[in-house]
Amino acid sequence: MSSGKAVQRQRRASRVRKVLAHRRRTKPQEARVRLTVFRADRNIYAQVIDDRTQQTLASASSLDLRDTLKSGANKDAAAAVGKLVAERALAADVKQVAFDRGGHPYHGRVKALADAAREGGLEF
Repeated sequence: MSSGKAVQRQRRASRVRKVLAHRRRTKPQEARVRLTVFRADRNIYAQVIDDRTQQTLASASSLDLRDTLKSGANKDAAAAVGKLVAERALAADVKQVAFDRGGHPYHGRVKALADAAREGGLEF
């Protein structure tokens, strides 16, 4: 059985995705791909997903950078993943994204990843 915290996070995540989906339906000319973040205990992962074609356009994780990082579960690792996913997204011709924090609060590692992705050239 799921713990209370996990259920609450899933509910928050569904609310965030519902808002993003509503924006895609009401303003299709402004439809953006989604930069989604998954935060685990030991690592952090980011993907750029096109929901219309259901394809992942770019992805990065702290596992990709394990040779250069001390730990995959801190703000420095999140910032490095944010820069890496921005580089890969720009290489895939993606400049504008909608940020999906996956139900996690916007602070700490999630904020560090988002700020680094913005510095890397993504707009959201």
